[in-house]
Amino acid sequence: MTQIELGWGAGPGDDYETIADRFRPIFAEIARDANERELNRTLPFEQIRLLKEAGFGALRLPKDEGGLGVTLPQFFNLLVELSEADSNVTQALRAHFGFAEDILNSHDPVRRRVWTARIGRGEIVGSAWSEVGPGAGLDRFATHVSGSNGHQVLNGAKYYTTGSLYADWIDVGASNVQGEGVSVAVRRHADGVDIVDDWDGFGQVLTASGTTTFTNVAVTDDDIVIDEERFRYSSAFYQLYHLATLAGIGRAITNDVAKAVAERRRSYSHAAATRSSQDPQVLQVVGRIRGAAYSAGAIVLQAANALQRAFDTRFVNDPDSEEKANAIAELETAQAQTVVSDLVLQSSTLLFDALGASATKKPAGLDRHWRNARTLSSHNPRIYKDRIIGDFAVNGTPPPYQWRIGQSPT
Repeated sequence: MTQIELGWGAGPGDDYETIADRFRPIFAEIARDANERELNRTLPFEQIRLLKEAGFGALRLPKDEGGLGVTLPQFFNLLVELSEADSNVTQALRAHFGFAEDILNSHDPVRRRVWTARIGRGEIVGSAWSEVGPGAGLDRFATHVSGSNGHQVLNGAKYYTTGSLYADWIDVGASNVQGEGVSVAVRRHADGVDIVDDWDGFGQVLTASGTTTFTNVAVTDDDIVIDEERFRYSSAFYQLYHLATLAGIGRAITNDVAKAVAERRRSYSHAAATRSSQDPQVLQVVGRIRGAAYSAGAIVLQAANALQRAFDTRFVNDPDSEEKANAIAELETAQAQTVVSDLVLQSSTLLFDALGASATKKPAGLDRHWRNARTLSSHNPRIYKDRIIGDFAVNGTPPPYQWRIGQSPT
């Protein structure tokens, strides 16, 4: 069935359904055992392999560079569909797609040629940027590149290294000899790279967002890029990625609660009907949840259009237009963040109002929706986004493009 027939609204672009149909059988396969994987902490290696082999990792690459050439609205809508199947899989690929987007914006033809070839072959990139502990500052990374004369090495430790366990490459945030922030690409299986699945958060438990250490990992100048040269709308891109994942969770909640209500036989003596499927109050709850999922998806697509406009300005040699488009993309994504997260978090609690106490049993796995949504919503504090939006509305202050997390120097 098309997205329109399912009641989620038209997909972006006349060719969206053709593109989506290529992946929907895989999404269905991923969804089939999603709850069981989460209950048993079974990492989705096989599910990510299926997506890699189908070319999902090359969605944004132009067709003449081995990809499908999808627009950003089409890309984010596909993420909503994948997240409806299993949000863990979507989150595990977030770093890869952010890296691929950076390659599409690169002004370095050699770097672009090397990486589009790798991504077009199905190679996946993981992430290693966040640091914890006393050395993790706001101003620079403790992870660093040292050495000279062609003999450089990378040393350090990272946490929240989402997706790296499934990847072929790891994109590492570090400091170079001059103290500049750099991005370093290393092979996931290179000597000195050690990845541990020690992520102990209550949500997104299968994303392998644990610790990665780098011990004298050999790197070359070709592996290193100055961090300031990365694509301008990266902060908006990474945040909208979370929102698309949340919108997919909203659809998964809708599916689960509708199925549970349709199958439910037990009722209460003071209920409005003998079957939950005929109880107007229960149906009202289900309808509210579905409306929230619809709204979340629509908001994601609207913000995705803003990112597409920012992408379209990257090579037009008009700094003013580029600046305005990137600022608006950041603003629209910030405005979407608190609303989408509120809608999905509320739905993840409301679903239990449509069911009985048996819905809280662990095998049902219905708690995973709140746990996953709450975890995603905690990556970028929502209170700061509200303040940034208010500052723009009152004072015209443009939103900041980039932000870091770490210990303050004071």
